[in-house]
Amino acid sequence: MARILVTEEIAERGLDRLREAGHEVDVRLGLSSEKLLEVVPGAAALIIRSATQVTSEVLGAGADLMAVGRAGIGLDNVDVAAATAQGVMVVNAPQSNIVSAAEHTMALLLASARNVPQAHAALVDGRWERSKWEGVELVDKTLGVVGLGRIGKLVADRAKAFGMRLVAYDPFVSEDRSRQMGVELLDLDQVVAESDFLTVHLPKTPETLGLVNRDLLVKAKASLRIINVARGGIVHEQDLADCLNDGIIAGAALDVFSAEPMTESPLFAIPSVVVTPHLGASTREAQDKAGDTIASMIELALAGDFVPFAVNVNAAEANETIRPFLPLAERLGSLFESLAGGTPDVLEVCVEGEIAGYDTRILELAVLKGFFGSITEDPVTYVNAPQLAKDHGLEVREVTCATSADYVNLLTVSGGAHKISGTLSGPKADQRVTNIDGVPFDVPPADNMVVITNDDRPGVIGTVGTLLGHAEVNIADMDVSRTDDDKAVMLIAPTKPVPAPVLDDLRAAPGIVNVKTLST
Repeated sequence: MARILVTEEIAERGLDRLREAGHEVDVRLGLSSEKLLEVVPGAAALIIRSATQVTSEVLGAGADLMAVGRAGIGLDNVDVAAATAQGVMVVNAPQSNIVSAAEHTMALLLASARNVPQAHAALVDGRWERSKWEGVELVDKTLGVVGLGRIGKLVADRAKAFGMRLVAYDPFVSEDRSRQMGVELLDLDQVVAESDFLTVHLPKTPETLGLVNRDLLVKAKASLRIINVARGGIVHEQDLADCLNDGIIAGAALDVFSAEPMTESPLFAIPSVVVTPHLGASTREAQDKAGDTIASMIELALAGDFVPFAVNVNAAEANETIRPFLPLAERLGSLFESLAGGTPDVLEVCVEGEIAGYDTRILELAVLKGFFGSITEDPVTYVNAPQLAKDHGLEVREVTCATSADYVNLLTVSGGAHKISGTLSGPKADQRVTNIDGVPFDVPPADNMVVITNDDRPGVIGTVGTLLGHAEVNIADMDVSRTDDDKAVMLIAPTKPVPAPVLDDLRAAPGIVNVKTLST
């Protein structure tokens, strides 16, 4: 059982899931930064939203932290670099509120186009101002989308239904992909120049901070209206206010601000501005999805399993083809450490077959996780495994090896004078060790294994079976291969570790050349 500290409102359904898994869920809302430093020690995981600042100081105080979970998309309130250096996994829920954020973008787009909140405020105040709040139609207008990620794409899809022309700026989207979405890719200046409405869907980074500023806005049409439901600070608020007051652009609708909560801003006094208090993810459905997702991610992280939404794991998200190979890769890494008898200078990972066509960096991390998990009692994760390799002077290489004709997929770990290979076999994708140091086998990996090299002559297998039987060590699996030098090699998976005296007896037995134990 682990203590999970929760500092902001999370859907109760997600917290119940963690409680049912046996964890202690410690909910402490409204903590000051000083109080957070007092309560974070001893927590294995920290769950936050956008208000809690997870600084390097907080991470340092949380020496037992394994994971920080943000129930939402953005992570600008988490020092991800410091977390990575400390081996703390940072996870979020990137898909939980994308529909809500896209729909809120459309709500603000329409509210800005038709002056809905201004007209509403006038009417409830007793003023019938029909002519004052004349709006504009969306049909045939150009919508500029800055950032064609998950949310930007959903906004583009919805804007098509209004008959809008779509242009976008996103250096990470190909021309082919944009054509499939029905969006014309342009550079940022041209997007601003051609747009009647401009919507921002970018993460908050040093590169995007203040991206939409006066220098950019002076290139726009006087009719431009800006919508920001992404992150505060991407749109420079004072520059925006000045451009609106100077008539450079026509209007704006903002859900996010450079500092939150924001209750005073020069933008609030401008009639053509629509504002909401960071409501992009504020739907019941999004809150439930965020709570469920982050609970699931934290549960996986605490169990040491692969976490799909870990942002500081140096690998692509494992797809359904790669994911079944992760336990095998970790097992091979652990067995290889026993085989090598220490840390080699270079560890090579070779992936063959169908899986080689995917991003396989996560398999390398799984190998490292298994390797270092065998030599340290400290938790080893996909986050800190690369740092452990660096600390131990271990260089990790992804290599290309000759394609095997015998297996659809094959994973090989090698270093120094040793190597071990494995695959998944059969309808249940059972793990198999297929080769050790050039000798072929077909044996399921086990926590304890014994490799015996012997003269290829009758009676040796019987001797081995007799010695193990007298020690009440049962053999769960076994395979024997011949070598080119008139030797045979047995790979045995006993049901329990073979006692040291029995190993000595095996080494002393007639015909046995070498006995090597492998363990995970």
